[in-house]
Amino acid sequence: MTTDSASSAHRDGRPASQGLRADARRNRARILEAAEAVFAEKGTSASTEEVARRAGVAIGTVFRHFPTKEALLGALVGDLVERLGTEVEALVAEGDPATSLFTFFTGMVEQAAAKKTVVDLLATSGIDLPVAKPVHALRQPIEALLTRAQQVGAVRADVRVPEVLALLTAVCQAALRGDWDQDLRTRTLTVVFDGLRPPGTR
Repeated sequence: MTTDSASSAHRDGRPASQGLRADARRNRARILEAAEAVFAEKGTSASTEEVARRAGVAIGTVFRHFPTKEALLGALVGDLVERLGTEVEALVAEGDPATSLFTFFTGMVEQAAAKKTVVDLLATSGIDLPVAKPVHALRQPIEALLTRAQQVGAVRADVRVPEVLALLTAVCQAALRGDWDQDLRTRTLTVVFDGLRPPGTR
């Protein structure tokens, strides 16, 4: 879900924040937090200068971490993928087996819808971010969530991980590209989840 010009990680796979001084890491985190809020609020009219103001740093500090607007946008995507990985691992380790798969599915769809502006801005720069790549990168923990849900009877026994990944990819892509509102996301997820649950538990 990242490219060379829009990546938040080193080529060896380490997050770009690793190796930075503590104050630089804090600044980077503040910039990303501010950028997420600014792009969500202002859409395509958001500027790097507004991100700097919101983060409480100089514009030069933003450019030191993210030399271009595309690099900043790509870092937002990379940060999201990292957070999703942390969340799904936590659900595997500590979540309720009956609800964790549905919780994670819902969260991914919500994040896809929330990142529409970021992805649209990257697309105008010729950078495509396919949804399937981060979804399939999380295949192993998603499969663990599915197995645990089936063990407690929360998901049909005949559902396999390829179907779950296909549904997750399709719904996230549709929410992202279709600018779905909250009501449409909720109704669509209700239909999808009813199809995953065993008869009599819907």
